Amino acid sequence: MAEKKNPATPIPVEDLTELEAARELAALAKDIAIHDVAYHQQDAPTISDAEYDALRQRNMAIESKFFHLMRPDSPSHRVGAAPASGFAKVTHAKPMLSLDNAFDEAHITAFVERIRRFLSLDESETIELVCEPKIDGLSVSLRYENRTFVQGATRGDGTTGEDVTANLRTVTGIPKTLPDDAPDILEIRAEVHMRRDEFQALNDRQEAEGNKPFANPRNAAAGSLRQLDSKITASRPLHFFAYGWGEMSPPGIDEMNAATHWDMLENLRRWGFETNHLATLRARVEDCLAFYKDTEARRADLPYDIDGVVYKVNRLDWQQRLGQVSRAPRWAIAHKFPAEQAQTVITEIDVQVGRTGVLTPVARLEPVTVGGVVVANATLHNEDMIKKLDVREKDTVIIQRAGDVIPQVVKVITDKRPAGTDPYEPLTHCPECESLAIREEGEAARRCTGGLVCPAQAVERLKHFVSRNAFDLEGLGAKHIAAFWADGILKSPADIFRLDEKSDEISQREGWGAQSVENLINAINECRVIPLERFIFALGIHQVGQATARLLAREYGSLEGWRKAMAALAKGDEETRAELENIDGIGPSMADDLAAFFAETHNMAVLDDLDAALEVEPFTAPASDSPLSGKTVVFTGTLESMSRGEAKSRAESLGAHVAGSVSKKTDYLVAGPGAGSKAKKAAELGVRVLTEAEWTEMCG
Repeated sequence: MAEKKNPATPIPVEDLTELEAARELAALAKDIAIHDVAYHQQDAPTISDAEYDALRQRNMAIESKFFHLMRPDSPSHRVGAAPASGFAKVTHAKPMLSLDNAFDEAHITAFVERIRRFLSLDESETIELVCEPKIDGLSVSLRYENRTFVQGATRGDGTTGEDVTANLRTVTGIPKTLPDDAPDILEIRAEVHMRRDEFQALNDRQEAEGNKPFANPRNAAAGSLRQLDSKITASRPLHFFAYGWGEMSPPGIDEMNAATHWDMLENLRRWGFETNHLATLRARVEDCLAFYKDTEARRADLPYDIDGVVYKVNRLDWQQRLGQVSRAPRWAIAHKFPAEQAQTVITEIDVQVGRTGVLTPVARLEPVTVGGVVVANATLHNEDMIKKLDVREKDTVIIQRAGDVIPQVVKVITDKRPAGTDPYEPLTHCPECESLAIREEGEAARRCTGGLVCPAQAVERLKHFVSRNAFDLEGLGAKHIAAFWADGILKSPADIFRLDEKSDEISQREGWGAQSVENLINAINECRVIPLERFIFALGIHQVGQATARLLAREYGSLEGWRKAMAALAKGDEETRAELENIDGIGPSMADDLAAFFAETHNMAVLDDLDAALEVEPFTAPASDSPLSGKTVVFTGTLESMSRGEAKSRAESLGAHVAGSVSKKTDYLVAGPGAGSKAKKAAELGVRVLTEAEWTEMCG
């Protein structure tokens, strides 16, 4: 079962030590990645929107204080999840970004002030914002070539989505062709959704036909659009609102008198796309907040689900200058609505063991309907959270949700507590293998010490190894892995690539036959060649997520190069550690975890075993015409033509890696007035130093 760990601890951010912050950021990165897959890829979220937002808020708060601890696999760098199998993959010409969230008026005021500082605007400059309801649906991209609809894709992980062209052709209201004044190439970004009354009618049909009903309109829309049979999609009532655009060729915005986002929305409507009629243009923060309150008051009367309001900078030239962080544009933000709440009783508290041995308490609830969805479970995060709330079995509690299935326990109603209940006592031994369960200093989670002897961990590690973002092995599902492991057929990752030796044995098992075994072996053979970054991620090293794995692959190039460097790290080589920690986003804590992994002889045996069975492809950087692509750039001193943030954003958009300190791997140091020790070190190392004017010319 997917881990539901310690996304929030009761320790205030200002009181965290650096060690506590690093450990919590690692746990948050893994938690949020799991929930991203459940929501974006599987259409089966396991926590509420409110709980998910709380995880991201906590992550952002810790990163704001301990900015030097920001991880390469931080949720701040990530959008959605990888596309699901069963569909062809589509690489977006321009990334489909997510949005940062705000939860109160102060956040919106701060958002506008950040824009003002980034663009160096004075207080007299008006910052117009386009305001529109945030539809709770599924984001898609519609591609038109020569004004004809040719391809449709889901957002996926923001870079690569699923090809759902045939299904989108069945959605009423999506134009098949565009008028003559539309660009030759145009990508429209839209939100597919289902109206509430149609959702209820669909669920009535599902139940009448003996099928499982959908949890909410968002899941119904996503599930309908992801049908492998487009006839099923055509039978479902789907709608869409266009809200933006991606690639456009020729660019043509100036030619079409579209200097603003509002002008472009007018163009979209003129080309035949439906946009949200409630969208409005506001010039002051106070007016935006008034729109938010009015929209929240009208929420229940709207025919579709919304979960907030989106604000976007109106001027397109400002949008371009503001650019983006890795997962979200700087020029837009989502102002979320408060979560919905209900009251129920905890019947018992279970404990689940995750892939890394974390013990997670889960509340089993008397089923209750919250916002139209029946919920029966809630993660209790960790024992600190239970202690803070004083949660006990048989307690009456307040839970909240904002559109998904598993809610968050926010309060215990102690007046309704039955007599004789006892405080929750944390388990001291793993419920799966009875090994000692310990809680290390500075960590909120309690972990099983059973390691590879713990069935929960062994099985979950194997599930991770074959998961979509790792080896992406079809045909070897979670139930098969658990059954194979229990019967001794599968014990280590390399055993997967020896299953062909047990074909006869497997074909005799219930649910298997000669053809299904042949399909499995063929799928395994297709996975024998894998890119280095996916291989590193598949190993499940503590703190090494997708982004970190890619960073390591980029740095060391090949499996041989990476293993050689990590072996030196494990032996205490100081130069190797210094080079590793100089990679932007990798700190001492992550270096410790890598060293610990490579210090274990059984891990090295697993790597040797896999190396003999696989071909691990060296890292290949994406091709780019930019002179900055693949280069490492450091900024120092005061930049005069733009803010430091804008300069960094520009460099990253051109494929450069921006580092915080100068090393022998630095390609360029951009030095403004006031450059100090970094300029001196660059001179010592022979690093090329650019003036601001030279750098501006280089990046165009």
